[in-house]
Amino acid sequence: MTIKDNLERLRDSIEKISLSCGRDPKEVKLLAVSKTFPISLINEANDAGQLHFGESRMQEFLPKYKERPDLLWHFIGHIQSNKLNKLLDTEVFIHSLDSVELAEKISAKAIDRKKVVKVLLQVNIDEDPAKFGFMPAGLLQNIEKILQLKGINVSGLMTIGALHESLKDTRASFAELRGLRDALSEVTKQEFPELSMGMSSDYREAIAEGATIVRVGTAIFGRR
Repeated sequence: MTIKDNLERLRDSIEKISLSCGRDPKEVKLLAVSKTFPISLINEANDAGQLHFGESRMQEFLPKYKERPDLLWHFIGHIQSNKLNKLLDTEVFIHSLDSVELAEKISAKAIDRKKVVKVLLQVNIDEDPAKFGFMPAGLLQNIEKILQLKGINVSGLMTIGALHESLKDTRASFAELRGLRDALSEVTKQEFPELSMGMSSDYREAIAEGATIVRVGTAIFGRR
């Protein structure tokens, strides 16, 4: 199977799943997670119509961005403070804003650059001590403070799900993220349209629970 074949299969799958849930397939963006894969395969995917690409390591992302700044890049990895300047010198959709402190730093640097950075708030929905992200209760407590910051556009939430024994449990976690998004909207009277959740093994469950961005790598590019 070629990358083009894989993308066609995925798009067909996303369309069928969305329709079966009563959703418009156009609501779901396919994010090709290209970390560890060379620019040649990214170009191959782009030639097959893929526009959105996700990276999680700065040392990989920056050379790829320099070569293909025309693509729609998403940064999905943990952000180290000493790498923030370089990240904000690119045009990138950040999925991994995981603390008030980081939000304040991004805000200040975005203001200096006279730009507005599109971000998602990363939530540790399963409260896994090994993962980054806001705890749900902590985000509810701090959301107003984050929204008051200039230079960032909070577009929604992201989560990296824990490894559950069953897809039923995985889906329950995705439902919790959607519920948290709805609670935040009720508290702030603001819409948070994007939900970034689901990967190659569980994007079906994520779409069923309202994902607007599914992050798929292996099912497109093969195993790392």
